[in-house]
Amino acid sequence: MVNRVPPLLLSVLAALFLVAGCAKRETAVERGAREGVLQRGAHADVANLDPQTAVTITEIDVASALFEGLVAEDPVDLHPVPGVAERWDASPDGLNYTFHLRANARWSDGSPVTAADFVASWKRMLTPELGAENAALLYALQGGEAFNKGATSNFAEVGVRAVDARTLHVTLEHPVTYFLSLLTHPAWFPVPTATIAKNGSLTARGNRWSRPGIMVSDGPFVLKAWHANQEIRVEKSPTYWDAAHVRLNAIRFLPIDSTDSEERAFRAGQLHVTYVVPFNKTETYRREAPQFLRSDPYLNTYFLRVNTAHAGVSDAKFRQALSMAIDRTALVDNVLRSGQTVATSLTPPAMPNYTAPDVVRTDIAEAQRLLAESGFATLQPAPQLQFLFPSSENMRVIAEALQQMWRHNLGVEVTLVNQEYKVVNAERKAGHYDLLLCDWVADYLDASTFLDPWVTGSPNNHTGWSDAKYDALLFAAARNSDAAARAGQLREAETLLLAASPVIPLYYNPHTFLLRPEVKGWHPTVLDHHPYKAVWLAAPAKP
Repeated sequence: MVNRVPPLLLSVLAALFLVAGCAKRETAVERGAREGVLQRGAHADVANLDPQTAVTITEIDVASALFEGLVAEDPVDLHPVPGVAERWDASPDGLNYTFHLRANARWSDGSPVTAADFVASWKRMLTPELGAENAALLYALQGGEAFNKGATSNFAEVGVRAVDARTLHVTLEHPVTYFLSLLTHPAWFPVPTATIAKNGSLTARGNRWSRPGIMVSDGPFVLKAWHANQEIRVEKSPTYWDAAHVRLNAIRFLPIDSTDSEERAFRAGQLHVTYVVPFNKTETYRREAPQFLRSDPYLNTYFLRVNTAHAGVSDAKFRQALSMAIDRTALVDNVLRSGQTVATSLTPPAMPNYTAPDVVRTDIAEAQRLLAESGFATLQPAPQLQFLFPSSENMRVIAEALQQMWRHNLGVEVTLVNQEYKVVNAERKAGHYDLLLCDWVADYLDASTFLDPWVTGSPNNHTGWSDAKYDALLFAAARNSDAAARAGQLREAETLLLAASPVIPLYYNPHTFLLRPEVKGWHPTVLDHHPYKAVWLAAPAKP
């Protein structure tokens, strides 16, 4: 016997299925606004979440949500505000600081954050075996460079001392006018050395202490999930000293290498904020959806890193020829078209208290003359130059434009090689490239942030270039209390750097990205820092 469904019931069921099929499914950004979860497009996947070895923008961005240093940043203009330290005193000569830690500063396991934690953390950061790329940021400490470079093994000679559990005394090598802002970099954050030691060596890369379920942190958020190439999820920390003012319940960082894929995810309601916008979509958003498009001032320069140790690019005249053969105006006006401006130096023009040398230029005739005089012209057969760049539609557009300019203006051929960001970083450190498309974002508001990476022995150099006069100028500028004279020394050093051309500036880059109107507290800042404790989500606007 066959059981038949009454015709009326069939009609009702069909109607229900139709309604269910047509009902608008809640998007990730709608759900995020309802639950207080920010959906954040990330630059790329991360290699690690240890703030002391974080080097990529995404790693530093996530670390800044998980950890907090002595000093934090005001969300509007990034001026230093109290963090773990509720207050501090400075000596008149600018060499000594005393930080007074909060009684309610806590790690995520509930234990107090102490002055001894900072001493142990900074010792780890400066220990040579860790090989921290940003260790030089701690050279401001008296004896910090000597300890990091192995000139002394006695950390007691470094200028940091725990007076008691809540009092930290710091002595500087020389006055640093931007010292408080420098302290907001993750290189200065405390790390839970006891937890690190439980999971392996304090200085070994790959220690599992920074994995979910193990990590202990002291910032406004704690690590809940980390799935490679998928997401990093952080959630509001109940032990954070200022938890009452943290309005987001969670942040999902979604690593998306493809700029096109990230833009599609934004249109599909999967992201509240993107990292960038594809160059070919900027005009469309400006014309059709300007409420989503943001272009903020940014201390960011795109440039080429040149491996001067390789025979093909070892001649400074050839490197100068490559630089002069680049039509930067055509690049920014015809290719990028997203608010970029021609770079005439490495340091951007908006840097406070500094005017960079205006020396980088396009001169095809001079480029051809320099090429003819260079050692490259005598090499037979001509070396096949490898031009490495990160996998990204935006980066490919730039690389192809430069490839064509060199072919047309110089008759020089380069082979384009693209890899994902993690591979590019590894190849850069190993020196496995001839030309490398890079960018540099200021770590702090001083021109030295763009110039220090190129001193001899810098963990961020990776060009093989070294110049004793350049090193001496940077050394002297760091110790010069006369602002005008110091700026002159920095300008002389940058002029020398650009003449040697181990780096070839291309353009100054604003931060152009997509942001939904329901994201609040996301202020334009020249470092593109957005303290997440001050960010919140409003209800989506009604259609």
